[in-house]
Amino acid sequence: MKRSEINQSIEVAKEVFAAVGLHLPPFAYWTVEDWKSKGGEADEIRRAMLGWDVTDFGKGQFEEWGRTLFTLRNGYRREGGFLKCYAEKFILDPPNQKPPLHFHRSKMEDIINRGGGNILIRLFQATQDGKCSEERVKAQVDGMTHELDPGGIVRLEPGQSICLPPYLIHQFWGEQGTGIEVAGTQYTVSGEVSSVCDDWNDNCFLDPVERFPAIEEDEPRRHYLCNEYPAACE
Repeated sequence: MKRSEINQSIEVAKEVFAAVGLHLPPFAYWTVEDWKSKGGEADEIRRAMLGWDVTDFGKGQFEEWGRTLFTLRNGYRREGGFLKCYAEKFILDPPNQKPPLHFHRSKMEDIINRGGGNILIRLFQATQDGKCSEERVKAQVDGMTHELDPGGIVRLEPGQSICLPPYLIHQFWGEQGTGIEVAGTQYTVSGEVSSVCDDWNDNCFLDPVERFPAIEEDEPRRHYLCNEYPAACE
């Protein structure tokens, strides 16, 4: 993935999040230069992998397969378990840009349409060996039970939310023709409220992917991604 794609997508995300009334914390704007002065007081940001997360999953087709999100809060493993047991993210949803189909073994999450346009979510129940089941799917949308055919799509309008329990295969994206327009593209914003997000051990993709792909440094980095933070300064 190119650094220029990452830089541009972060700038778009800042604009779109602001347009739907979502405010980011100060560390969202810290530059590479700013991080040079950050010591141990910023360790939770480093350890919990808070901040910007942009990926094309190693596919090299960011407009089709990608994700740009900002993690505001998250737990991380310490001796004796997780002290903080919840997480929250803002996710940029361009039309038709999807993550690959995936599920989580332990994380339960609510996906909330925070505004802009509609969000489409495709769902399958997972089999014991991590494949798409042919069983019908039950999904909770705003506390109401909906039953779908395998691979069925739920449409979330702004303000609506869906609960995704462990072993429910999913992918979601912004619906074409809806959203806030920025630089000729329409965007929706989803939020994620969940139990702890463990990107290293709890993501189960149906096809091989690189969750944090190699980056081609075709221009200078503006912000560190959540998996790139430097060690604390002394």
